[in-house]
Amino acid sequence: MNEAIKISNLTKSYGTHIVLNGLDFCVPQGEIFALLGVNGAGKTTSLECIEGLRNYDSGSITVNGRVGIQLQSASLPGHIKALEAIILFAKWNRTAPDKAMLDALGIDEFAKKQYYQLSTGQKRRLHLALALTRNPDILFLDEPTAGLDVEGRLSLHRQIRQLKARGKTIILASHDMTEVENLCDRIAILSGGKIAFTGTVKQLGETIGKHYNLTIQTENGTEKYESENIGDSLLSLLMQYKEKGETIIDIRIDRGSLEQHFIKIAKGA
Repeated sequence: MNEAIKISNLTKSYGTHIVLNGLDFCVPQGEIFALLGVNGAGKTTSLECIEGLRNYDSGSITVNGRVGIQLQSASLPGHIKALEAIILFAKWNRTAPDKAMLDALGIDEFAKKQYYQLSTGQKRRLHLALALTRNPDILFLDEPTAGLDVEGRLSLHRQIRQLKARGKTIILASHDMTEVENLCDRIAILSGGKIAFTGTVKQLGETIGKHYNLTIQTENGTEKYESENIGDSLLSLLMQYKEKGETIIDIRIDRGSLEQHFIKIAKGA
């Protein structure tokens, strides 16, 4: 499969503070790829370097295709109408508004509204429409569903999947681990200015190892436990509750969440 993006030995420092320290990863065409990291890990710097918004010190960045960017924090003049903004961006990119894309994003319902009148969800959809104006091959989405209600998030997720079905490569930055798990083909986790992990969510769980969460409910309340060996831990806990004379009402067992796995690797565990 051809590579949409390839990053090799990328470095970036701010004074004596090293943010990116030999960053390496690639994204195949047609993939939804998430770049994750705790605050200060270099995620935003990485994206800005790839997008061409920030200079880097050394290394190489290869981007194969047209790029569209939906920034996390973006704004337009308060009194410009949604459709006026789309027409303006289309002229800048020497193209015509894509009616099918506008219909899919539901732009018609607020096309004649001024920007300051739009809800958060409508602004997100408008920003996505503007990022898609030049029919990009690669789309950067930075916290695309931040501030949206459940219905708005589900709607935007459907649109992201439709873009992938059309062959678009999507780079996603999100703090919503459920969103990442539902949408992404692969994820990369930044730690210490380098990639600490690249792979699928399933592979991340396998890398961390078997991690279980146990919830035991008794007449006296609910207790939560973590375990790497479910058999031994559960047997030991059952014996402890028996010795204390507490009656167990319910037991729930589940594998560690993506967020727990992410935190372990991101913090260098």
